Amino acid sequence: MSKLPSSFTDHVTRAAWEEDGALTAFGIYSFLAAAVISAIALDVANLMSAKNQLQVAADTAAHAALYYRDEHDADISKEKAIEAATFGMPSSNYGVVLDADDIQYGDWDYETLTFTPNDTSRNATLVTTSRMSDKSNSVASLLFQLVGMSDFDVVNSAVFATFRPTCFREGIVGDDIVDIQSNNGFSNGFCLHSNTHVEVNNNNTFEAGTIVSMPNEDDLVLPRSGFELNDGLQAALRSGYYRPRILDKMEDIFEILQDEFATDTYGWVPDYITYRAPISLDSAGTTLDETDFTVGRIHTKHCTGSGKVTISPSVPLEEIVFISDCETKISNGSVLINVVIATTDTSSTSINTPSSLQVGDDDNCAPGGGAQLLTMGGMKFAAGLMLYGGQLIAQGDIDFTANADGIEGASMVAGGMVDGESNMEMAFCGTGMEDNYVAEYFRLAL
Repeated sequence: MSKLPSSFTDHVTRAAWEEDGALTAFGIYSFLAAAVISAIALDVANLMSAKNQLQVAADTAAHAALYYRDEHDADISKEKAIEAATFGMPSSNYGVVLDADDIQYGDWDYETLTFTPNDTSRNATLVTTSRMSDKSNSVASLLFQLVGMSDFDVVNSAVFATFRPTCFREGIVGDDIVDIQSNNGFSNGFCLHSNTHVEVNNNNTFEAGTIVSMPNEDDLVLPRSGFELNDGLQAALRSGYYRPRILDKMEDIFEILQDEFATDTYGWVPDYITYRAPISLDSAGTTLDETDFTVGRIHTKHCTGSGKVTISPSVPLEEIVFISDCETKISNGSVLINVVIATTDTSSTSINTPSSLQVGDDDNCAPGGGAQLLTMGGMKFAAGLMLYGGQLIAQGDIDFTANADGIEGASMVAGGMVDGESNMEMAFCGTGMEDNYVAEYFRLAL
């Protein structure tokens, strides 16, 4: 056997100990692992993106479905909801993510967080959006196709429900400034709200649980050292904005109260009205007393020009509705129990009283017995306004002077400002205001 050259032996020896390229196989495996992880990450990211898109679409559609249900039938409301969902997720890109069968109306229980289907309800809506293989719009996978999962079914849902802000149930609300003077007391639960700002003078008391809100609480106007001289005010402050939706409903309220054939979807006609055909008081003169009204009936009156009418009952006026286009004066010492007085007059004093007007029954917050005053203009009340389950709604300003009493339930809503003087006491009842005119608000419940 011939002997190999030493140079060849040296070469083999060196090759055996050479480390160049030793990590090539490990690098290949690492690359494959990174590729797999990246693909998984892409699949998960794609899936999460699809879920988020469907959630936004469900939230938007649920809000639209409930918002339009407030004034339209279910079919129109569902169409609007589908339009809202499709705007964000066009069918040309995502297929049909929502159809009419995916929208349910019903009732929402805030305590148990449960939705109960009810086709006639306007209280809540449950919307379900989806991308599914059955609808040919499922979410395609990347890596998971290698293990037989070519796509994913993704489903999301949302519930929107109605609610009534505390400030609009019992409180003083102005779309413009709410200006409160001195020596007033506000009890737990009562609310002062302005969509501009609140102005407060000195020596007012705000119990724990009272709310004083405006878009920016820093816009509160009060005298120097005002917090020290307004006990509880600083703790009551909140920032927030509420559109006074009930003001947008007033024309509908007037129409339904005067039209005996109009469908009373929202219960604008009080339960104590037993026959809806209105009684005209056009020939009754400009001063009306209890003998001009019929219990359980709706009454109308037309005034020519800038006409005025005076309501001057010698006994409590009960269980009637009076609607006019007149400036309406309610005489000194009048008591209104289960009464609605409304006018389309737009003057700043379209409903006014010289003093001592009682709106509602002094019944210690018992159910029923309230009264409501509504105007397309403003209201002005002299001293001694008493609200017992009483509600004042004005498109313009509400102006009341000293010694107002609302310790048994009071609600004021003004499209302008609310100007309150001194020595008032306002408290939260929670009951006895069932006939108040309210508009629903909407929020995401689930």
